[in-house]
Amino acid sequence: MPKETILIVEDDEDILGLLEYNVEAAGYRPITAADGASAVAKARQYTPDLILLDLMLPGMDGFEVCKELKKVPETATIPIIILTARGEEVDRIVGLELGADDYVVKPFSPREVILRVKAIMRRSTATEPTRQIWNLEGLAVDLDAHKVEVDEEEVQLTATEFKLLSELIRSQGRVQTRDQLLNSVWGYEFDGYARTVDTHVRRLRQKIGQYSKFVETVRGVGYRFRG
Repeated sequence: MPKETILIVEDDEDILGLLEYNVEAAGYRPITAADGASAVAKARQYTPDLILLDLMLPGMDGFEVCKELKKVPETATIPIIILTARGEEVDRIVGLELGADDYVVKPFSPREVILRVKAIMRRSTATEPTRQIWNLEGLAVDLDAHKVEVDEEEVQLTATEFKLLSELIRSQGRVQTRDQLLNSVWGYEFDGYARTVDTHVRRLRQKIGQYSKFVETVRGVGYRFRG
């Protein structure tokens, strides 16, 4: 069975080497790029299973890389973990808005990065034991095929967005707190990451259009799927 491939995009040679070593030690095949243009080219060439993306890159920055990759179906659903400097909350939120699945703040622990990678890989490859299809007005969600249709038109969700929608559907009628969603979707519990949940819910609502009415905000608590 071929190894899952991770594209590491980082212009700092020391950080790049550290990430490459730890990714390979964790059993993945690393591919590297030191600038945005090379990152886009390699993503299109290799279609990696995941991308670790630094935001501050020479030439084309990480934001532009996200935009380019989300333009075409071949790379639109590749999970992305962005690497950002401490204190740049606005950058982290913008990165999530552009389609990133998660973020890690520098300086980071290689172990934390690998844990995030494994969590996303698990939800990217997870399958349901039995076929489950939800039809709610014009919203159709195939939990087995990881497929969502809005008025019979398929919409492209990232693995994280699909996992988030699935968790909300399975808990239909019950409120899921942000902490519960962080644990069940992202696989971790850290203070200060509630904005990650909010940003992904906002992106999910945009993609399912008028059927975003099913995803209710429970003020001060979290979210609930109403069917």
